[in-house]
Amino acid sequence: MNHAYTATQLTRADIDQISGSVVLEFGIDWCGHCQAAQPLITAALADYPHIQHIKIEDGKGRRLGRSFGVKLWPTLIFLNNGLEISRLIRPINVGLIENTLREIRD
Repeated sequence: MNHAYTATQLTRADIDQISGSVVLEFGIDWCGHCQAAQPLITAALADYPHIQHIKIEDGKGRRLGRSFGVKLWPTLIFLNNGLEISRLIRPINVGLIENTLREIRD
């Protein structure tokens, strides 16, 4: 589980090449919705250590979030071998996240 949003500029090509199961989390540290979702995301990912979790700082001038059509934070995008399987926007319970994680597990 990553605890800070990375300001590193990943590209869509970087993401598309990742193999296996991945959760992209778009948000920013000062966002209240993002802060409220952190315990839920942490709890849900605890049972899925093999799923890579990438927290991506989003905002003005951040192209990766735009390439995924991110408009609200946090947005969780669930990928398997670079393909989007599902997404959750502003998740409010652990069960919903866990159900979606089951969809992408290897």
